[in-house]
Formats: sequence, structure tokens, C-alpha cells
Amino acid sequence: MPDDEPTVPIVCPSCETSSRVSIDDVADAIDAHNDRHHDGDAVADVDPALKDQLADLVVDDLGLLDEEGSN
Repeated sequence: MPDDEPTVPIVCPSCETSSRVSIDDVADAIDAHNDRHHDGDAVADVDPALKDQLADLVVDDLGLLDEEGSN
């Protein structure tokens, strides 16, 4: 994986592990971990802190909290 390629933090609270994977490999890495270690149950996932940051950026970008647009 090249040094300039974005990576995404993946965490598994059950296994108490974390890793970083290429943005292109996130879904496959999560699915493979969950299949291998948790019988396919959705335990490992993208770091919740990153999900929160992305959600905040989307809300800001789309202006979803702007009072002007709500009626």
C-alpha cells in the first residue's frame, strides 16, 4: 500500500484489536474479519469516532442544520 493512499481505522471491540486498511479495502476487510472471528455478525467496523466526524462534515456540507431551509 503506497504511503500516500488514504487508510481507514477499523476497530473490533470484541477482539480488542484495531488496524488501518486502504479505503478501497474497508468493506472486504471488515467482512473478512467478521466472517472469520464472529460468524458473520457485524462486530468489527469503521472506528466510531471517524463515523461521527464524517457525519458532522456531511451535515455541515449539506446545511442540514440551517434554520433557513427548515419549514
